[in-house]
Amino acid sequence: MQKGFNPFEMAQAQFDRVAEQVGLDAGVKEYLRWPQREFHFTIPVRTDDGSIRVFRGFRVQHSDVRGPCKGGIRFHPQETADTVRALATWMTWKTAVVDIPLGGGKGGVICDPHELSMREQEQICRGWVRQVWKNIGPVQDVPAPDVMTTGQHMLWMMDEYETLSGGKFPGVITGKPVGVGGSLGRTEATGYGVIYTVREALKRMGMDIRNTTMACQGFGNVSQYAADLFIKYGGKVVCVSCWDQSDMTSYTYRKMDGIDMAFLTSITDRYGTIDAAKAIEAGYEKLPGEAWIETEADILQPGALENQVNADNVGKIHERAKIIAEGANGPTTPEADEAIRKRGIFLIPDFLCNAGGVTCSYFEQVQNNMNYYWEKDEVLAKLDTKMTNAFHAVADLAERRNVYMRDAAYMIAIERVATAARLRGLV
Repeated sequence: MQKGFNPFEMAQAQFDRVAEQVGLDAGVKEYLRWPQREFHFTIPVRTDDGSIRVFRGFRVQHSDVRGPCKGGIRFHPQETADTVRALATWMTWKTAVVDIPLGGGKGGVICDPHELSMREQEQICRGWVRQVWKNIGPVQDVPAPDVMTTGQHMLWMMDEYETLSGGKFPGVITGKPVGVGGSLGRTEATGYGVIYTVREALKRMGMDIRNTTMACQGFGNVSQYAADLFIKYGGKVVCVSCWDQSDMTSYTYRKMDGIDMAFLTSITDRYGTIDAAKAIEAGYEKLPGEAWIETEADILQPGALENQVNADNVGKIHERAKIIAEGANGPTTPEADEAIRKRGIFLIPDFLCNAGGVTCSYFEQVQNNMNYYWEKDEVLAKLDTKMTNAFHAVADLAERRNVYMRDAAYMIAIERVATAARLRGLV
């Protein structure tokens, strides 16, 4: 993360810009720009060598005025309270812009799963729940997986919650494995949602997806499924970037005639790191990590972490780029937004573009509550409908008001949350 970069300040700046445009009341503005509550705590774990390590954990509940807080839990060595605050804030706008009855929250633990055994990770999961179990739950705050957490982590957390609360509550957490309360289609949902919005953007621009190319940053769950669906629609993915755990450096793997998804996923570990030697042997160029943003492609899909399109590199975007689809949360800084606006690149903002994950998590909750589970095609069809309707609502407003897509998405989300707060008599 860039030195001095504060993601929460960025989230507040994005909000402030639109709050000013729509003339939001000063009291309402102050209420919505801060989390409603935060939990900071320590998690002691006895490691495999018998020593005790203490990990720092967080849960931030930004807003529950439209429903239970919703948001993932990250395991990351560079996690900070401000990162979690920013992500919780963006989750509030994300659930609002796709119009599902949830609020925004986020959690995290400062740790590196690469360096921890599965037993140690399980202890962190259970320790995290023990600290906040009275403040989460199906009708309070519903966590989910995020960066470097999986369905297995969620299952350990659900099991600990049920042990402490003395009941069966599958809706306490989403992103669970299928067969123990998870939903079919959840694994694909975020990446597929990205491409549903790209598909609709291309239609509005009069471009045939079969004649377009895409460059992806990241090769974890989001980018893998985004690339997969884009290729199924007839598009060509020309590069992906990933973090290489062996030397703690990111690289871009490029093949201008199109990547082979089956091959690349077969040489990628569960953290999204590609086997460099095998990729090079198969004809892929191994380039510096930032090369993805300079690649000649119609669509750029940043699908990793925050602050990846910034003032330092936005000028390197290839002139061919027509669309930026933000698969990651907060990948574009306000300074880069200004440059993107001036160039006329069509931006699909993060909290709309990557809302497929939380939308499918909502579907998982609904299925948990009914104790009745849908077939995969039904889940994905409902997801497509939700994402398509949300995209066009934002794009129509952007066109009608002649505003940037990010601003239009904020306008819709802020109005929905502010209205709920007013109706409740909170502001």
